Amino acid sequence: MTGEDDPTAIRSIAISAGDAADGYAYTQENPGRAVLRVTPPFHGRMRARIHVYRIDDAALTEAVHVPPADVIEDDVVAAYPTLEDELANESATEEVRARHAEAVESWRERASEAIVDAVDLETDGRSHRVDVKRLG
Repeated sequence: MTGEDDPTAIRSIAISAGDAADGYAYTQENPGRAVLRVTPPFHGRMRARIHVYRIDDAALTEAVHVPPADVIEDDVVAAYPTLEDELANESATEEVRARHAEAVESWRERASEAIVDAVDLETDGRSHRVDVKRLG
């Protein structure tokens, strides 16, 4: 790999806390998957942007995909409100769905404040630790 193709050149990624929260919520609520994506050419400081897909194209694009759960504190990820929790007690009424939407929005706000300081990037079967810099 040349320097620009080598993701181990990355020392830090800059992310939008909203992208991290929205990406995690999207993956929980939809059939596609959202990640924070870093694309080549790689250098010391990179910007990770939200990317949604149904078929993982990272091998074709040589992009690095960071699961949003990896940049949000574990206890906040675990507290994500699921609709199944609501449905266990009642049928799927509009009121239940509205309460779920409010709970998800509250979770998003909490997740936006719970961004970790560092994350491991998984590339070519190796783990590479980088700093996480919060934008905004």
